[in-house]
Amino acid sequence: MTQYIIRRILWGILTVITVSVLIFAIVHAMPGDPVRMVADPRLPSEEIEALREQWGLDRPLYEQFFVWFTNILRGDMGTSIQTRQPVNHLISARLFFTLYLTITALILRYTLGIAIGMIVAVKRGGFLDKFLVVGTVVLRSLPDFWLGIILILLFAIRFPIFPVSGYEGPISVILPMLALALPLMATTMRLTRSEVLEVLREQYVRTARAKGLHARTIMLKHVLRNALIPVTVVFFLSIPWLIGGTVVVETVFAWPGMGRLLWQAISSQDLPIVQGIVFIIAVITVISNTLGDIVCAVLDPTIRYD
Repeated sequence: MTQYIIRRILWGILTVITVSVLIFAIVHAMPGDPVRMVADPRLPSEEIEALREQWGLDRPLYEQFFVWFTNILRGDMGTSIQTRQPVNHLISARLFFTLYLTITALILRYTLGIAIGMIVAVKRGGFLDKFLVVGTVVLRSLPDFWLGIILILLFAIRFPIFPVSGYEGPISVILPMLALALPLMATTMRLTRSEVLEVLREQYVRTARAKGLHARTIMLKHVLRNALIPVTVVFFLSIPWLIGGTVVVETVFAWPGMGRLLWQAISSQDLPIVQGIVFIIAVITVISNTLGDIVCAVLDPTIRYD
């Protein structure tokens, strides 16, 4: 187990380095000139070139990458081209709101998704099962931005229960949380249902029933432990997906989080902010995948590194 964990961590570090190169290359391949977007168009070419030299954009790309990556390792993500503020401060000011939205969406998705998935699996074939199977397909097909707009129209304008946008206290998180969690909760429900049905057909479950064990004991000790292994993998994979998905949801609801900051930085070609936020999402993705592999290895001892 220790060797497995060490190898997964080493692969994660290698992946972060590779992704860092790709992030830097893609961001710098964006069309347009960030210096000219910020500078006064009446400035002479000499002053524009001086600004480009000041921000290090006149250097070769490999040298810019080396400076950026070494600064990242020291915890310095650079300075915003637009606001001239440290990127660390801009991201840290928004990170709380993104984590607040993401964590609440994760809790809603998996508590309700797993519970409803188990219920419909036990009562398979009934009206509730058929209704939820169709409902999850419809719910999963709804785009985040469209669902967010519908929620605003219904529960903020037609029935003014929640704030339309921005952050005005804990009640403000409900609508963006629903827009972010509901489509993904449908996936959790379907996955939990299919895995529980598959485990219920296993021989050891039949043996447990033949021994006269209580149905609750069978579900908790035999069925749930094995059925939740794929759900656990999806849980860790969904963490970076949710954080990346907040870009759309935070923009729709004007939520003051990191995703909205990323959208604003892309629109204004503020390269240090774009690189910093995408790098954070990449690191979270690698950590989530590594933790998912380790947890699955703990749940299922037959899983080993090959």
